[in-house]
Amino acid sequence: MFFRRLNWNVVGWFRIVSGISYAVILVGVASMVFHWVTTGEPLRLGLSFTGGTDVTVKFSQPAERDAIVKALTGIGVTDGQVNTLTKPGEPVGERYTIETQRDFGNNSGPLWTALGSVAQVDRGQSSISAVGPSLSHEYLLNAIEALVIAISIQFVYIAFRFGWNYIFGLVTIVALLRDSAMMIGIYSIANKRVDDAFLAAVLTVIGYSVMDTIVILDRIRENSKLMAGDPFEKIVNTSILQTMTRSVNTLATVVITLVALLAFGGASLQNFAFALLVGICSGGYHSIFYSAPLVAVFQKRFGRAAALRRASLEQPRTVAEARAQAKNEADRAEILAARKARKERDRESAQRGGALPRYRKRREEPEYLEPEPEPVRRSEPEIDPLDAQQLGHHERDYELGHEEIRLNLDAGDVPRAPESSTPGAAPHETPHGG
Repeated sequence: MFFRRLNWNVVGWFRIVSGISYAVILVGVASMVFHWVTTGEPLRLGLSFTGGTDVTVKFSQPAERDAIVKALTGIGVTDGQVNTLTKPGEPVGERYTIETQRDFGNNSGPLWTALGSVAQVDRGQSSISAVGPSLSHEYLLNAIEALVIAISIQFVYIAFRFGWNYIFGLVTIVALLRDSAMMIGIYSIANKRVDDAFLAAVLTVIGYSVMDTIVILDRIRENSKLMAGDPFEKIVNTSILQTMTRSVNTLATVVITLVALLAFGGASLQNFAFALLVGICSGGYHSIFYSAPLVAVFQKRFGRAAALRRASLEQPRTVAEARAQAKNEADRAEILAARKARKERDRESAQRGGALPRYRKRREEPEYLEPEPEPVRRSEPEIDPLDAQQLGHHERDYELGHEEIRLNLDAGDVPRAPESSTPGAAPHETPHGG
């Protein structure tokens, strides 16, 4: 969580980080050229690659290194590398390792005689191993083939793992090649022996570097969805800071173990620990400060190249294509202008207080349904008037529907008409409907 709070622009440091890597690689190349001129070999290859004899000798009493070199020169060994090997509880100078490209596998008698002239040799604790030149040549070719196959398979897997994103695969391969070049350069500067332990360390470093790089690339892919709309460089920088704590903690744990192995291990383990220490530090440095920013650099370059390619394809090649393209551009400009004018009208309408027009969904007209037929009203059967009179219907209907209306003419100033029985006089009582 510490690095997430930092406002570091790791992507902006890409040129500085790349410059440091190039400087180390160039110094290593210069060292290999110097060794090639002086010794005839760019690297100090071990016997596994060149062939020869590897001897571990234990004397019963301490012996001088110069005396051992003089004894080897007496039997014609001029390229022997004599190194002191010490173990806890033993005096210094009793155990040595001798490497020479001369093959003593089938005839080791002169070698033991020369060493016995320096001091008494404990043959029970001494050993000798020889590698032929043909076997060493085949071993070197197999090592190079293993490296090429491992890098190729990792490129395909990473591209497939990230949805065939070749930028991520290319970044990983470039980082691996740079790690290998830096590791070889530092080995040449330190004049360390390149043997099978070195090859095992290189393969281990390749796996570690890829693992650390994939963690950062996976976080970049996740943040590309969560931070959609932000610049890609900001997404990459945020992803680096989010995963830097995990990367640094893992690197520190491995480095502590390798430093302890380098300080207290034997000669063969020290060479292996040195190779791992150089490779893992280089891999962690590149995965954090080089590989992830390189994604942003490639994304920018490939995007610019794609834009230039599209622009070149859009260039008209004939007069007819030029006219068609001009017409399409004019139509597009007209559509954009109409759209802009409509937005301006809507904005002005909103400022005046009017609500923006809303598009209502058109209601579907119901299907035409035929009206249901009205129920047939049954009429009452006709009754004969005489039968109705006998049944009393006439008096009932008269009482229900025929009422007398009596007019009161006494109200107000209206004089009351005298009653008269004259036939032409109007009666004062008029039955309704009479």
